[in-house]
Amino acid sequence: QVQLVESGGGLVQPGGSLRLSCTISGLNVENYVLGWFRQAPGKEREGVACIPNDDYPIVYMDSVKGRFTISKDNAENKVYLQMDDLKAEDTAVYFCAADRFFNNFVATMYRTYSGGLDYWGKGTLVNVSS
Repeated sequence: QVQLVESGGGLVQPGGSLRLSCTISGLNVENYVLGWFRQAPGKEREGVACIPNDDYPIVYMDSVKGRFTISKDNAENKVYLQMDDLKAEDTAVYFCAADRFFNNFVATMYRTYSGGLDYWGKGTLVNVSS
C-alpha cells in the first residue's frame, strides 16, 4: 500500500521560516517525480515545486522562487520543503505528491494537464499570521 504522510506545518509569523517533510512508503522514490502543491480556503489548488531524478530539472513556481527550497533523501524515502521569508498569502494546506512522469507533474503544476497524479498525501496546514 502506497502512503504519503506530510508533517511540519503550523503557525508562523510573516517573515519566518518553516520546514515541511513528506515520508513515502510502498514505492521506490527514485522512480518517481516528487513535489508539493498547496490550496488556500476557497481557492484552487496550485503547484509549488517538484524534484525529479538528475535527468530532469527542479521546477519552482514564480510565487515561491528565491524563498522556498525543495530537496529529497532517497535513502529515507522523504521529500522536504524549506520555506523562508513566509508571507500571509502562503497560508494554505500543503500536499505532497508523486508521479512516474515528469511531464505530467509539471503540466499539473501549470494547470495544462487534468489527468491526475499517481499519489497524494492528506496535507498539512501552514498558517502565516501575526
